[in-house]
Amino acid sequence: MAVWIQAQQLQGDALHQMQSLYGQHFPIEVRHYLSQWIEGQLWDAVDLENPQEEFKAKRLLDGLIQELQNKAEHQVGEDGFLLKIKLGHYANQLKSTYDRCPLELVRCIKHILYTEQRLVREATNSASPLGAMMDSMSQKYQQINQAFEELRMFTQDTENDLRKLQHNQEYFIIQYQESLRIQAQLSSLASLPPADRQLREPALLSKRATVEAWLTREANTLQKYRLDLAEKHQKTLQLLRKQQTLILDDELIQWKRRQQLAGNGGPPEGGLDILQSWCEKLAETIWQNRQQIRRAEHLRQQLPIPGPIEDLLNELNSTITDIISALVTSTFIIEKQPPQVLKTQTKFAATVRLLVGGKLNVHMNPPQVKATIISEQQAKALLKNENTRNESSGEILNNNCVMEYHQTTGTLSAHFRNMSLKRIKRSDRRGAESVTEEKFTILFESQFSIGGNELVFQVKTLSLPVVVIVHGSQDNNATATVLWDNAFAEPGRVPFLVPDKVLWPQLCEAINIKYKAEVQSNRGLSEENLVFLAQKAFSSSSNNPEDYRSMTMTWSQFNRESLPGRNFTFWQWFDGVMELTKKHLKPHWNDGAILGFVNKQQAQDMLMSKPNGTFLLRFSDSEIGGITIAWVAENPNKAGERMVWNLMPYTTKDFTIRSLADRISDLNHLLFLYPDRPKDEVFSKYYTPPLSKAVDGYVKPQIKQVVPDFATANSDPTGINQTYMDHGASPAPVSHQQTYGIYPPISDSVLDADGDFDLDDTMDVARHVEELLRRPVETQWGGQQSS
Repeated sequence: MAVWIQAQQLQGDALHQMQSLYGQHFPIEVRHYLSQWIEGQLWDAVDLENPQEEFKAKRLLDGLIQELQNKAEHQVGEDGFLLKIKLGHYANQLKSTYDRCPLELVRCIKHILYTEQRLVREATNSASPLGAMMDSMSQKYQQINQAFEELRMFTQDTENDLRKLQHNQEYFIIQYQESLRIQAQLSSLASLPPADRQLREPALLSKRATVEAWLTREANTLQKYRLDLAEKHQKTLQLLRKQQTLILDDELIQWKRRQQLAGNGGPPEGGLDILQSWCEKLAETIWQNRQQIRRAEHLRQQLPIPGPIEDLLNELNSTITDIISALVTSTFIIEKQPPQVLKTQTKFAATVRLLVGGKLNVHMNPPQVKATIISEQQAKALLKNENTRNESSGEILNNNCVMEYHQTTGTLSAHFRNMSLKRIKRSDRRGAESVTEEKFTILFESQFSIGGNELVFQVKTLSLPVVVIVHGSQDNNATATVLWDNAFAEPGRVPFLVPDKVLWPQLCEAINIKYKAEVQSNRGLSEENLVFLAQKAFSSSSNNPEDYRSMTMTWSQFNRESLPGRNFTFWQWFDGVMELTKKHLKPHWNDGAILGFVNKQQAQDMLMSKPNGTFLLRFSDSEIGGITIAWVAENPNKAGERMVWNLMPYTTKDFTIRSLADRISDLNHLLFLYPDRPKDEVFSKYYTPPLSKAVDGYVKPQIKQVVPDFATANSDPTGINQTYMDHGASPAPVSHQQTYGIYPPISDSVLDADGDFDLDDTMDVARHVEELLRRPVETQWGGQQSS
């Protein structure tokens, strides 16, 4: 809606020009009330010169009318009643005007938008943020569209010249046949008497001389026409190559880069409709010029005239074949990437698409696409055109798919829906490299024929790097490899080289994007959060963000070397935080209730200046995927002295038993969320509703949490029998082992989600049971009453 907002601020002649764009053909009220919808549509994706694009225009017309009707239905009040009638009238008016010619609606709106953008750009200082945005939006598109218009004019010009050349050549051949007829007549004079020969021969000789002089002069003219035409084709091909380079090496590469960043949680890469429309225009223009060059070659063969034209036509043929080859091979792309962390024996999908398939009628002989998994070394050899002898690094089931043409969208694509990696063949690893650092790629290859098998292309495209895992426990480290590759891969790299170290701000940007995507939150990592992470990553105590601007972090520091004093890496800790927040803490993170990235000393400094009962939530330093509650209270051992207590960290297993909000509700000694918000004001909307009354004489048990040293503050006004979960609190660096008053329900099986035996989970259960059995019987059951 930015363009319309600025257009309304135009002054003087610019405002008058803007207003003159509207009328009965397109009311200005429609532009005003549907401004956001109008500016969000892909009008440039519709080729106005192609009647087959009418279905796209019809969809846009139907969408516009539907939006108008929806807007009308939601009008209320006296003024709304009048507007409702007016908008309904406009909907009917536009339908009757453009229903039979929807392309005209697209033409009209494109003209309006381009003119508005031009007027706003001219009226706005290009150095301002708006000016920069307008330039990036419109100048690039106008440049591309202007080049296409030049190409259209060039191609039409050479078409006219070619027809003229053909007409002149046909007349030349007729005159040449006349010269042969005169020569035959002269030859026949030899059989006539001398008197008759002398009577007729001078006229025939004169006529022959005239015709031969004309033929000589016309031959030179034809040669000049041919050379001029070849030079025009050279100029057209230069512009074609420049336009194709702009679209393929700039726009398409940018789309692929956005697709790669989207793999890290970045914004969606955007649709391919505009790119496809540009590529189809390229294909159409290239094919028209190729046919013209072939016709010129045919004319040369019909009437060989000595000169440089033969070499020029050969050069043009070679150039245009190179151009169309680059277009076809570059527009065979992966629209939907396979998963970059790929688990064996697990179904996965991918979609490949040929952006020029419909325009070149490739679907008339539907090609088949084959998918193969290859290693990093094999990918390098492939790009060097070295013979890989069709080697693969594994076996993919259901790896063949026929490309289908979708009439409604004009797309030619192959949807692999049920692929599965049956086995993987790993290469010898280098040094400290683990299996989760080894990169593979899915190679998609096919063969396209165009122009009735005139040209046949072998096409290949590689997916983004994939890391193959065999167990869910490897997902964490595999994701780190993918994150680093997606974030820091350089354009045109050798597969799959990435820098070994990057600047800390670069890494911050990558993990912030990943965090927001995983947690599905608009609240990202603040500068304070990133300082905390820098302190953890570099074992630093500095609180100044500037101290970390020029620091670099290596891959080893990121996810190969354990943090000092810990048995996990920086990434493993951070990924644990993301997982915990995504699964159990997202609403509290979005509410700002979780500070999270605060160490124990910082928490103590913050809380000691607050009243007793003030608490905060911070992620555990010592445990992956843990969050702890720190609060300020009296020291029970020293009267009048206050101290900060830290509850043993909660993990996913704890929150599957009882939610964070309910646990905070249970602990009555927690009063204010830092800095001073009453806890019920923040968390009450997430509390579990009270249990219903007893049914059939049975009372339902209730699980509640209690911290032993603070249990006196926790009373049960309902009188309902309760089951308590003791939770250790510690003012010291060493946390107490969590203990429970009863056996808690074990939500996690010894088998993981994939049905595999999970040793870590099993050991956790075993340790818990062992600890429980060590406790005296009266301790285990002292908190319960028999029923």
